[in-house]
Amino acid sequence: MSKPIVDCPQCGKKSEWNTDNLFRPFCSKRCRTLDLGAWASEEYQIASEPELDDYSSSFEDPESRIDEAKPRLH
Repeated sequence: MSKPIVDCPQCGKKSEWNTDNLFRPFCSKRCRTLDLGAWASEEYQIASEPELDDYSSSFEDPESRIDEAKPRLH
């Protein structure tokens, strides 16, 4: 039975999926390292729904209420 052939996620090179390749699913250490670097520099992001904190208004933020505490001069 032959091993499946997969595309390297980094460079697209075809390689056999087997336990001899310590870098699978990547074809080489170089491709694995490049992919790790892309994650570390936040080139890849996992999409998610925005949190309430992402859109909080100034009325909910106590730090932005500083003007309300100041006495008004007429």
